[in-house]
Amino acid sequence: MMEFFKALNDDHRAFIAKQPVFFVATAAEGARINLSPKGMDSFRVLSDTTVGYLDVGGSGNETNAHLAADGRITVMFCAFDRPALILRLYGHGTAILPQDDRWAERSAHFTLLPGTRQIFEIALDEIQTSCGWSVPFMTLERERDTLSKFHAQQSETAQLERYATGKRSIDGLPVRTPDRVVA
Repeated sequence: MMEFFKALNDDHRAFIAKQPVFFVATAAEGARINLSPKGMDSFRVLSDTTVGYLDVGGSGNETNAHLAADGRITVMFCAFDRPALILRLYGHGTAILPQDDRWAERSAHFTLLPGTRQIFEIALDEIQTSCGWSVPFMTLERERDTLSKFHAQQSETAQLERYATGKRSIDGLPVRTPDRVVA
């Protein structure tokens, strides 16, 4: 039931494109494991062995801190319809911020959203599929627009001030923050 792959194939790409939500897990030594749901059409397949997602500022920035400290990241997609499937992407990630040299090239793959903070680029080590037979059936009613509305109402100064207060993770690890607002 479980299969491993070294690169994404067309079936994986089609499955990823169909999913409205994905989950991201990271960890660093001595820190809590972080697991976050993501949506907002923020995920992109960049090559057969590289993916990325657009990160919008929210309640914390644990992924940034964990990737700087450890680098490991797992992304999970699961089907809430048919056919049942779980797809896990194991890799090592890097935060690309608006002030970084690679920002222009990587951000061109995304629709920048209000509150865009960074892009996480992930070099894939391995891809795993499994059955997903225990995942319940659910349907998407609609995307939430609350976070986008919140950021759209904030001034550039307020956004930068909020970024400046988030220089540490909840476990005290350092976090890189944007030096400009891009959307």
